[in-house]
Amino acid sequence: MPHLTPAHSSTSLRHLAFALTSILFFTAPAIAQNPSADQQAYCSYLTEQALAQSDLLRTPSGVAAFTQPDTGLPTQLVAGATLSLSSVKKAGITLDAARKNCDLYNSTTAVQQYLQYALPNLEKAALTNRLDLIDRASKSVDDLIAQTTKMVDAQNMTRPMLLELQMTKIKLDADRADTQSKISAIYVPPLAAQPLKTQVVSKQAADITEQQALDKLARQNNWDVALTVGMHQQINPVAGVVEPYGEVTATYNFASRAIDRHLDRTVDAYANWKNVQEGDGARGMEVLRTQVTDNIAAQQSRLAALKQESQQIDKNLQLVVTPDTSAAYDFRNQLTTTQVLLDIETDDSSFRLDHLRGFLSRNY
Repeated sequence: MPHLTPAHSSTSLRHLAFALTSILFFTAPAIAQNPSADQQAYCSYLTEQALAQSDLLRTPSGVAAFTQPDTGLPTQLVAGATLSLSSVKKAGITLDAARKNCDLYNSTTAVQQYLQYALPNLEKAALTNRLDLIDRASKSVDDLIAQTTKMVDAQNMTRPMLLELQMTKIKLDADRADTQSKISAIYVPPLAAQPLKTQVVSKQAADITEQQALDKLARQNNWDVALTVGMHQQINPVAGVVEPYGEVTATYNFASRAIDRHLDRTVDAYANWKNVQEGDGARGMEVLRTQVTDNIAAQQSRLAALKQESQQIDKNLQLVVTPDTSAAYDFRNQLTTTQVLLDIETDDSSFRLDHLRGFLSRNY
C-alpha cells in the first residue's frame, strides 16, 4: 500500500494563536462604552473564532490522489479521510485558551478603566463637594447682604459697602458656574468595587493562566498520530475491484524536551514582562500611587497655608465682634466675606486630602 500523507487545512493555527495572544491594552476614549457590553462583545467574537477553529481541527479531512508505485504496479486512484489525533486534542485546548483569553480581557479592561478614571472620579467628587460649599457660602453672603441693606436703608452704612458684598456674591456665582462646567466635562463610567491591588493580582494571574493555555496548545505540535481510511482502485488499466485500505502514521519531534523547556520559561518571562511593561496594570498601579502621593503632598501644603490665613482673619474678627461704627461694620463685613471665601478653599482642600488618603489606603 502506498504511503499517504494526511491532508492539512491551509488555515494555520498560528492565526488563532495570534488572535488569542493579542490582548488589546488600549487607552479608552473620553466617552467609553459600557465595559460589560464591550467585554461580552469581545468574548462572543473570540468564542465564535475558537468554535470555528475547533470544528476544523476535530473534523476529518478528505484525501484524494493518484499514485504510481515505484515497483512498476499500475497507477491507482486512492480516496478516503484522515483524522489527526493531535488536532482533535488541539480542538479542546483551543476552546479552553479562548475562555482564558476572555477572562484576561475582562480583567485587563477592568484594571485599565480603573487606572484611567481613578483621578477623574476623585476630582468629580471634590467638585461636587465644592458646589455644596459654594451654596452654603452663598447663603451666608445673602444674609450679610440682607443685614447691610437694612443698615443702608437706615443710613447707617453707605451703598459702596453694600456693593462689596454684592461683588463677593458675583464671585461665588461665577465659581459655581465654573465648578458645574468642570463637573459636566468629566466622564467617569461605573468602576469596579474591588480595590485596585486585588484587581491587579487577578489580572496578573489571568496573564499567566492564559499564557499557560497557549503553551499547552503549542506543545501539541511535538507529536501526531494520523488515522487514514479509504478505498483504492487500479485505473491503468482500469480494474473493476475497489478495495479498502487503512493507515496509521505517527510523528514525533525529537526536540520536544527542549521545546517544552523553552515554553516553561516563556510563562515566567511573560509574567516578568507584564510586571514592568509600561501601560500594563502593575506598572500603571505604581504610576497612579505616585500621582496620588504627590497630590496629597500638594494638598497638605495648600491646607497649611490656608489655615494660617484663616487664623489671621479670625484674630482680626475678634477686634470687631461688636462694631459700633459704620467703618467697623464695613471692616467686619470684609473680613467675614474673606473668611467665607477662604472657608470654601479650606474645606475643599480638606475634602480632597481625606479622599486621597482614603483612596491610597483602600487600593494599596
